[in-house]
Order: sequence, then C-alpha cells, then structure tokens
Amino acid sequence: VVPDCVAAAAPASPPPRSGRWRGGRTAGVLGTGIDLVYPPENLALYRRIEEQGAILSEFPIGRRADKQSFAMRNRIVAGLALAVVVVEGEEGSGSLISAEHALDLGRDVMAVPGAVTNPLAAVPNQLIRDGAALVRGAVDVLAQFADQEAQARDLARQHRLGRDRGRIDE
Repeated sequence: VVPDCVAAAAPASPPPRSGRWRGGRTAGVLGTGIDLVYPPENLALYRRIEEQGAILSEFPIGRRADKQSFAMRNRIVAGLALAVVVVEGEEGSGSLISAEHALDLGRDVMAVPGAVTNPLAAVPNQLIRDGAALVRGAVDVLAQFADQEAQARDLARQHRLGRDRGRIDE
C-alpha cells in the first residue's frame, strides 16, 4: 500500500485486465535492470506503467533477475509502502522477506489467511499468528489506516491542548 499509488512488484502473471486504470498512479519496482522485462509476458504491463506511472530499479542496465535481486527489490517496495499486505507465500518465499523488510522499516504488515493445507498460505498464516493484521478484504486495509489517522488526530489535538495550557506534552 503506497501513498496515492500502487506498488507493482512485477507479478509472475499479469493482473486481470479491467480495460482501464482506476485513476491511481503505479510504480513498478523491478528485480532487474530497467532495460529488462521479467517475465517477458509482462511487456504490455511494463509499457503501460512506463507511460502512466514510474518504473524503478536500483540495478544496472543489463542486470538479469535472480533470487537475490528480487529480495533486494522487495526492500524497495516495502520502503515505498505504508504497509505490506501478504496474500500468499510458501515457507522460505520472498513474501516473508518482504514482511521482514516492512517491519524493519516500521511499516504495517497485514496478511490474508488461507487454508492450513495450502502451501501458499504458509507465510500469511504464520504472519497472522505472529501478530500481523488479518485482512479479509480492502475494507480491513482501509480500516487499519482510518484507525491510525484517528489516533494521529487525537495525539495532535492533545498536544495542542497541552500547549494552549502553557505546558508541553511529550
């Protein structure tokens, strides 16, 4: 969840085609050099983001994808985001690495639960067990930010009240 945009982490398969963008801005963060599209099937998505958003990479021209580059890419995605929502991931997958980066950077971590028999639900279920916010849909993500915004407003109001009384609250 990136402020006023969506962080695209080069999905393994292109997202469903809605026929139009929803008005947000998209940043595609690559695990390759900016001149390479991986997987190649994402070329149309790459071009669309290039025209209407931003393509980001910390890697030099010509750098090919490997396991290490995607872990490094996930650090950038976590840094751009207000929160990381983990939808799926097998044990040892990059999903857990993304969540760890998010926690290291002070970002929220949320996860969509799955069946305990589904290997792709291992990471989200582990994160929920370890304290990540459970996400059943977009409303849960939005509610998380609404709660934080309300808390921030309350703290600001308390600080102003304390200042108005001639003292500084911590």
